[in-house]
Amino acid sequence: MAAPRLLLCGDVLGRLSQLVKRVSSVNKSSGPFDFILCVGQFFPDSPERLEEFLDYVEGRSSIPLPTYFTGDYGIGAAKVLSAASKDSANQGFKMDGLKICDNLYWLRGSGKFTLHGLSVAYLSGRHSSDGQQFGTYSQDDVDALRALAEESGIVDLFLTNEWPSGVMNRAVTSDVPPGITDSLGSDSTISELVAEIKPRYHIAGSKGIFYAREPYSNVEAVHVTRFLGLAPVGNKNKQKFIHAISPTPACSMMASDICMKPPNTTLSPYTVVELRAHSKETAKRAADSAPDSQYWRYDISQKRQKHGAINGDKLCFKFVSSGSCPREKRCNFSHDIGAREQYMRGVCFDFINKGRCERGPDCNFKHSLQDGDSFSGRMGSETASVNRSGKCWFCLSSPNVESHLIISIGESFYCALAKGPLVQDHVLIVPVEHLPNSLSLPPECDIELGSFQNSVKLYFKNQGKDVVFFEWISKRGTHANIQAVPIPSSKASAVQDIFTLAAGKLGFKFAAIKYNDINSEGRKSLRAQFDRNFSFFYAELPDGTILLHSVEENEKFPVQFGREVLAGLLNKADRADWRNCEVSKEEEMKMADSFRNRFEVFDPNH
Repeated sequence: MAAPRLLLCGDVLGRLSQLVKRVSSVNKSSGPFDFILCVGQFFPDSPERLEEFLDYVEGRSSIPLPTYFTGDYGIGAAKVLSAASKDSANQGFKMDGLKICDNLYWLRGSGKFTLHGLSVAYLSGRHSSDGQQFGTYSQDDVDALRALAEESGIVDLFLTNEWPSGVMNRAVTSDVPPGITDSLGSDSTISELVAEIKPRYHIAGSKGIFYAREPYSNVEAVHVTRFLGLAPVGNKNKQKFIHAISPTPACSMMASDICMKPPNTTLSPYTVVELRAHSKETAKRAADSAPDSQYWRYDISQKRQKHGAINGDKLCFKFVSSGSCPREKRCNFSHDIGAREQYMRGVCFDFINKGRCERGPDCNFKHSLQDGDSFSGRMGSETASVNRSGKCWFCLSSPNVESHLIISIGESFYCALAKGPLVQDHVLIVPVEHLPNSLSLPPECDIELGSFQNSVKLYFKNQGKDVVFFEWISKRGTHANIQAVPIPSSKASAVQDIFTLAAGKLGFKFAAIKYNDINSEGRKSLRAQFDRNFSFFYAELPDGTILLHSVEENEKFPVQFGREVLAGLLNKADRADWRNCEVSKEEEMKMADSFRNRFEVFDPNH
């Protein structure tokens, strides 16, 4: 079956004659096309165009292809849409469009439906709190769309009128006209929705320009998302207002094709902007350690309860995975602290939520509840979870976090200077979530980890140094951290020998594997060989070699092994214990400020 061919269009603004002329031309030269999807304001923006628009609505002129629109605002919108809503043919619960006239359909509110095999989700109208009947979306529309997002299957197309805030974050192309910012025609609610829905294509209008962003990877999903911002029909700057695509429906694609990531794929642009802002702010006011429940996005200090009737028996993935949910009381899914604890112990979310996991042997998580506890109604577990994160040095929600040492915050990882560093610029790369090791994160997070590691490598390479990464994974570990220790490039060739020598003295041998691309193939191999029932140590060397060792149950293995080995290599045996290297908070702040300034040009989140 051939993939459907469709046309995407920006703000029509009532210029149906111009749109029809352009569509007819494109259809003749490159068609046939199956349908048109229009985003942005569909109705006229001036009274002069209303007569032309009504010629099509009232049947005096015809629209050549089935056309679906979301921009239900503008001159004449209330009258036309009110009449359509009262039409007996449009009564009932319809998500696949209310018929306005032949080949013209209004996508009202929010919904998800199938069109030529493609899964299409949409949010119609603009954000408003004044309760208008047409042209705005309500909180109910948003909540309904979030509920639909929890259903199985990949959404192929997501239509919104306005751009999501922050979509240009992490983009590297320069085809956005100067002066375009997030302030006008952008919506933070859409950012939250698109991060949850994870469509393959997101199409929006209202900015007045054409913008095709590089594809970006999604957290907790194997496929990428492509964002397309379309210009208005007939715009003076001749920006592109119509765009053709022919996507194969995800439901009929092979898994290997779904997972393909183009070379120009970036990380998700929807990072926690407020986290970065707070990171910089705390660097300036680190002395202020008063707890604030809104300080970090991943704060889990407040008790969440189940709210609403829709899907109330299902779990909210955002809460279970991160400890908080931006929807809070408005969320229609369960915020179960016991489920959160099971997830943090490595239990598969699908298993917790549904009692089964369809990924089979490909799933890296446990498929049984840990410690014999069920996750429903465990009131005492809330206190345990709060106490754990509250005492943890690395949890961003903890009052004990050394926030003045934080350098850069991404979506799944943050970078900080080590406390009691072995050498100057000793760096830690730390998961944002309270997880016992970096291998517990979904494989998609390795993209961001690789970005951090590459940035650190470039930073040190600029100083004539190489870097060794290592992680000690204990069965009883709390919050993971990957250590990055710079060494003179002249000593890089000796790193493997000294690790091998140290291993021999402890009575074991490293397994050594070498990859040209540690960040992808190397991480896959580590995941394959990692067993949650054993402690684990690995080191990534400058030449691409990974040394790894699975620690047996009764084997004595020094917790500071990696640091001790590198202390020997660098002739700094007196600094093998970090407690011997502590400095005052004022000195730490100076070190962090100095590193932050030097690292800024290499920072992947800058």
